[in-house]
Amino acid sequence: MTLRKYAGLGALLPLVMPGLALAAEEPVLNSGDTAWMLVSTALVLLMTIPGLALFYSGMVRAKNVLSVMMQCFAITALISILWVVYGYSLAFDTAGMEKGVTNLSSFIGGLDKAFLNGLTVDSLTAAFPESVFVTFQMTFAIITPALIVGSFAERMKFSAMLIFTAVWFTLVYAPIAHMVWSGDGALMWDWGVLDFAGGTVVHINAGVAGLVACLVLGKRKGYPNVAMAPHNLGYTLVGAAMLWVGWFGFNAGSAAAANGTAGMAMLVTQIATAAAALGWMFAEWVTHGKPSALGIASGVVAGLVAITPAAGTCGPMGAIVIGLASGVICFFAATSLKRAAGYDDSLDAFGVHAIGGIVGALLTGVFAAPALGGFGAVEDIGGQLFTQFKGVAFTIIYTGIVSFVILKVLDMVIGLRVTEEEETVGLDLSLHNERGYNL
Repeated sequence: MTLRKYAGLGALLPLVMPGLALAAEEPVLNSGDTAWMLVSTALVLLMTIPGLALFYSGMVRAKNVLSVMMQCFAITALISILWVVYGYSLAFDTAGMEKGVTNLSSFIGGLDKAFLNGLTVDSLTAAFPESVFVTFQMTFAIITPALIVGSFAERMKFSAMLIFTAVWFTLVYAPIAHMVWSGDGALMWDWGVLDFAGGTVVHINAGVAGLVACLVLGKRKGYPNVAMAPHNLGYTLVGAAMLWVGWFGFNAGSAAAANGTAGMAMLVTQIATAAAALGWMFAEWVTHGKPSALGIASGVVAGLVAITPAAGTCGPMGAIVIGLASGVICFFAATSLKRAAGYDDSLDAFGVHAIGGIVGALLTGVFAAPALGGFGAVEDIGGQLFTQFKGVAFTIIYTGIVSFVILKVLDMVIGLRVTEEEETVGLDLSLHNERGYNL
């Protein structure tokens, strides 16, 4: 099997990270790899709490700041337990999988590893403990539904949010993660889709679900005529800074080793993020006359999103192009496209994560080619670009349909939206009986 997403890795277990090859030799614990994966895991958790919690809470109105933070913390706790009970098994159980054979195991894992069955202190994945791999992948599963919060902020019931998160994680996140990352026999893996650290699994997945959620819920009261300016952009900038730092664990950690692939992933992550921040800033400057702090923070996230699928295969020059493209395109998606279409994506989860993920996923197929400075085994750029498009299209369609069904059923059973009075008062006080800010 070709190492499509990783280069220079040693012996690996059949239970694999994205792109890891099956091992012919018994894996041996490597303390350096273990240390790096422990650090990376902590960095990825930092991205959700406190990074995303601060980033999002600074952009909502003062009366809703605690509600957004509460959602991020509650999702972190809920997904941690669901991941251990069955999520890890659904995503990474490889029983019944065979290269070139499409069956149920191509779409979803089984329950052989439910409740972390078989996990011991000595279990290894690659050259580090499987327990670290479980936790590392758990942090990916945590941040993905947390990103969706940005689309329905300030108007969804807390109870509905919890149920939606649990069902969506089960029916959408786990299957997509399995199809992309679980190895030979998995649908999108066998297609040859390149997704080093989660362009499809995390960002397109969450962004599309967010768009569906904001459409099903409807616009916030008064939107777009009532001013809904961010209450504290300082929070947002601090959150963006934490996301930027944490993303090195997200991308460089996905190398599953302290090696050259991790080093290159770290470099291109920094380059693309910087390019996207500048791209968004200058696009806003030209269009609106002044650059804004919110704009550069949004550009940072757009660049981080776009480089995620390409981090293990593109080179530095490709990273600049991916970053600039995502910064400019996401700026227009979050401003012009949103205004033209009229949807209320509160914090631009769709405009940044779905659009940035699509840009990054497609350009991965271009800049993974050695002819363009990449490190992937891509000789036919056109063919790989079509493969990337198939992966993007499948994710959009699958996520969009399943998310819509989940939301509509929940709306019929318990209702999705807070009352008009609760929305006016603010979710902090009406749902949690607390104030997060002195009004």
